[in-house]
Amino acid sequence: MRRSYSQSGEDIIISDLFNRLQISKPTYLDIGANDAIALSNTYRLYTRGSRGVCVEPNNVLYRNLKKKRKRDICLNAGVAFDNQKEATYYIFPEKFHGLNTFSKPDAEFWETGGALGIGNPKIEKEVIMPLININHIIEKYLMPHPNLISIDVEGLDLQILKTLNFEKYRPEVFCIETLQHSKNYTETKNQDLISFLKTQDYFVYADTYINTIFCRRDAYKNFI
Repeated sequence: MRRSYSQSGEDIIISDLFNRLQISKPTYLDIGANDAIALSNTYRLYTRGSRGVCVEPNNVLYRNLKKKRKRDICLNAGVAFDNQKEATYYIFPEKFHGLNTFSKPDAEFWETGGALGIGNPKIEKEVIMPLININHIIEKYLMPHPNLISIDVEGLDLQILKTLNFEKYRPEVFCIETLQHSKNYTETKNQDLISFLKTQDYFVYADTYINTIFCRRDAYKNFI
């Protein structure tokens, strides 16, 4: 039985891709790691001997990561999406922790009932959190580069991607939430993000509607 922990089987697809690339224990950078196990894109890799860095600004979820992911480095912070060293983090009630975000427009969108079926949860509190540059994380913990970067940060995924030094750090695989919600209850794909990664010579390996898995084109050619 192939057990999946992620939202829509992304972790099994990622594992199969790394098998194709002949990377037996890939390292990872999990940005917006959320729960240590449930809905995690990296926990399956962890159970198979991999390790990496999990970044989670929510203090409750961070403590859970520290407890259950002892081989991983866990950081209680956000990842910088501009030149700021800190930013306001909008926290929803525990049932809606997956909506927590540094993006004020996204937080307000969820409060007004932005997506069909979740109601209109209210922001529970706002806290100032430190931000760490993605390149600094890689330089300190994941040289020469992480094999996988997973990003789920509710509205700031593309901004974070654009801060990555692609000339220096070129992960083989990305898994990023590309589903967007709009106020008329429609769902679209983040084509700007998809197009950006294509300009960096990545291609769409798989898509689960919610998340898209990208592979570095030359890595795929080299190992298949």
